[in-house]
Amino acid sequence: MKQKIVIRVPLDCDKCRSKAFKIAADAHGVSSVALEGEHKDKVAVIGESVDSVCLGRALRKKFRHAIIESVEEVKEKKEEKKDEKLLWYPYPPCPPPISYACDEYGQSVCIVM
Repeated sequence: MKQKIVIRVPLDCDKCRSKAFKIAADAHGVSSVALEGEHKDKVAVIGESVDSVCLGRALRKKFRHAIIESVEEVKEKKEEKKDEKLLWYPYPPCPPPISYACDEYGQSVCIVM
């Protein structure tokens, strides 16, 4: 079961953002990490069986303030099958041409389709 965890962390500088990325990426089961929010102060983590409490503790250890805002299940998008377009003809297709095989004397022997 994939889940998305959003944690608000005070990220003032680029160095803080890279440290938060590294801490979040090192957590067990994380598949992607992103920054969200208007001020880029939220760390969004997507992964399978990620422990949100341990991740919050690790971020709190480094930044002193880390608030878990949401933990929700990620529903995977199902690939929609494209409808196979069937060719529709108003009239039946033409039959294949018929050819005849003739012997040496010009008499037809058989019909080959």
